[in-house]
Amino acid sequence: MHQSRNALSITLSVWKALFLRESLSRLFASRGAWFWLLVEPVFHVSYMAFIFTVIRVRSIGGIDTTLWLIVGMLAFFVFRRTGTQSMNAIDANRALFAYRQVKPIDTLLVRAGLEGILLFFISLLLLTGLALFGHAVLPVDPLAVMVAFLALWLAGLGYGLVTSVVVELAPEVGKLIRLMMMPLMILSGTMFPITAVPQPYRDWLMLNPLAHGLEMARVGFAPHYHAVPEMSIGYIFAFALLSIFLGLALQRRFALKLITQ
Repeated sequence: MHQSRNALSITLSVWKALFLRESLSRLFASRGAWFWLLVEPVFHVSYMAFIFTVIRVRSIGGIDTTLWLIVGMLAFFVFRRTGTQSMNAIDANRALFAYRQVKPIDTLLVRAGLEGILLFFISLLLLTGLALFGHAVLPVDPLAVMVAFLALWLAGLGYGLVTSVVVELAPEVGKLIRLMMMPLMILSGTMFPITAVPQPYRDWLMLNPLAHGLEMARVGFAPHYHAVPEMSIGYIFAFALLSIFLGLALQRRFALKLITQ
């Protein structure tokens, strides 16, 4: 006798199938696909470390320059990759919406979760590589690091929830959103210490919630790091939760249009 499944079991089955599909696509879709996941953060950290070495900057805010750079870059990539992959999830999985069990929000949530897992292992590999070169990479406050990265992941999820709807309704806006990522990376404090920025400009920069997450991550690795006094982990969590709420509301409001677009 056939036993009907409840909504939760169906949703979990859909997420499992989507997770396996996305994992295979990200890691094995092309030759060396897994390798290119590492290239971007390694490239950014390498050229920035080279620049700081040339100008003889050995430490920033009281901690090793290379560690300062790699933690900041990884923290920002948690937001950017989660947000970007989530934003593109609906368009990339449109064919699957022919199955009534698969909803746009499912593809987005699975992509965000997969990206978080991939970035966790990428971070471990990069920090291990840094340790082999003699750098102290163990966080003194692992909980602070996890909280900071969680806040940035949630912010990326909220960003993806909102922008995935925006780019579907107005595709031309997607190009502008992508162009904003590089200035956002710079203004978040990945390449220069925000503490060096004089007032009132520093207060303006700290309106960016990502800057708070990056500073918190660095404090977790080195408590003696001279963080920005205005740093507030609550600020980025508030931004993340607000953007997730807004994104879910948009997903619900335009659910039918996202499928038929």
